Amino acid sequence: MAQRHLDPTAGPVPADALAGYLRGRATEFLRALRLHRETGAGAAEDSVEAARALRRASRRISASLHTFQPVLDPDWSEAMRPELAWVSGTLALEHAYGARLERLLLALHRLSGAATAFPPAQEEGGAVTAPGATDRVTRTAGGPAGRPPGATGATDGTPDAESTARRLAPDAATARPGGSGRATATVPATGTDRLPGTPLPTGRTTVTGTAGVTRAAPATGTTVDRGHLTVGAAKAGALLDRQLTLARTRAHSTALQALRSSRFHAIADKVAVLASEVPLSPAASAADLVPLAAAARERLVDAVAALPLLTAGSPYNAEALIHGLSPDPAPHPQDAPWHQVRLLLRLHRYAREVLHAGAGADPAAERLRAAGEALDRHRDASEAAAAAAQAARTPRIAPATAYALGVLHADQRHEVEAARYAFQRAWQKDVVGTS
Repeated sequence: MAQRHLDPTAGPVPADALAGYLRGRATEFLRALRLHRETGAGAAEDSVEAARALRRASRRISASLHTFQPVLDPDWSEAMRPELAWVSGTLALEHAYGARLERLLLALHRLSGAATAFPPAQEEGGAVTAPGATDRVTRTAGGPAGRPPGATGATDGTPDAESTARRLAPDAATARPGGSGRATATVPATGTDRLPGTPLPTGRTTVTGTAGVTRAAPATGTTVDRGHLTVGAAKAGALLDRQLTLARTRAHSTALQALRSSRFHAIADKVAVLASEVPLSPAASAADLVPLAAAARERLVDAVAALPLLTAGSPYNAEALIHGLSPDPAPHPQDAPWHQVRLLLRLHRYAREVLHAGAGADPAAERLRAAGEALDRHRDASEAAAAAAQAARTPRIAPATAYALGVLHADQRHEVEAARYAFQRAWQKDVVGTS
């Protein structure tokens, strides 16, 4: 059954298909590298797209070297594969930290009962801009320059939890006499307070954080009810903002150093050679790629069979919440097999891309993409839950802050469970489609 599913032409696929696929991905790598060098590390959207294309090409070349290693030069492929994995992993960290922060802040607003949460920011290189406001607020690492008059915050340029909590969620102790202690404010991405219910004016805003990254306000006059955003939730958001922004800043610096390193230049030179000449093994002329791709699928099938899909197929089974109070700061023990399946599914998808490179569209591409997206959500939710748990271990935080982080952690573990359920349904569709 697996053989029929993988074979697009009902016949052998020669090694030349792999050579053409690798040359195409190498050309994409070089094109993305040229675009990244032309745009630099500035705020251009092309820089973000170039980094994404570099990761995409690196993953596909590395995966193909792993799956089809018997038809490639063994010394070259063994030396090249970990280097490409290093490139992809290094460039992915900055985006991962930014997406994790955005995910957690959106979840905090949702869990706080806010009427509308701000949408994900649109990245443009090292900054994020959004239409919808006229003010500009810049927080620099050197001090309070650029802040609104009277604003307080940490000396590193990131507002501390106390000042953010007062600004976003005034409680009864700080409310004016006779007031209800509730406030309705616009999305906090503008960096300024507005009167309750006041819509955002038209224009354009960039609010720059410590890492040169900003969070955008919606283009429309969307308002968010702050009455349910308690002091604990606001402090939790400020704590996560500070920790993950610092991590993203470090990841950005690491990526820039990696792209300037001699190690990366050596990798780029090898990819340039790959774009014109693929080092195949002597036995490649008589090799068939279909059995190698079938072996990749069999590894995936075996790994999926070891998952508790029967439990995952029942919604709200709470399986992902087990060990939720474990003091062990290591990754959640249940998540490792799912992460492994995600990697094996990626290898399977890329192997099918090689087989179908010259045979038209892959009929299983959409089903496999849906399963892969479910596992991507599983990984994102798992890492977000781990970030919330790590923040909750911060010494001397207020009980209300710890409680908000605990609720946030449980919410992300429920997202893990939902992603497992979605993968189970997508995988069953893929199995049915192969029969």
